[in-house]
Amino acid sequence: MGKAQRGLSIMGLIMALVVVSFVALFAMKVIPSFLEFRTAKSAIDAIARSAQSPQDARRAFENRSAIDNINTIQAKDLEITRDGNRMVLAFAYRKEVPLFGPVGLYIDYAANSRDSQ
Repeated sequence: MGKAQRGLSIMGLIMALVVVSFVALFAMKVIPSFLEFRTAKSAIDAIARSAQSPQDARRAFENRSAIDNINTIQAKDLEITRDGNRMVLAFAYRKEVPLFGPVGLYIDYAANSRDSQ
């Protein structure tokens, strides 16, 4: 009696490749948006610790945006408030990520420097 063969059929392989391709496409489209958000979040965290006035904070954010290639938000989009003697910077925006054809993804990003202090 021979052993039963085990392995992946051609249809199983094609289906696995379709799933892996979809996940890779999704990741290649979403990860840059998320990395830009994390860069902007780290920028406002650093600026909130060092800035003395709202004008200083906006100027520092413009400089960091130019260096770190933050294009989604501008310095004028920052909400700057005071929490006691600390300066709190915040931003929120919606990013549309086109996936394929008429299909896209909306991601709402929001961050403030209060959470990291």
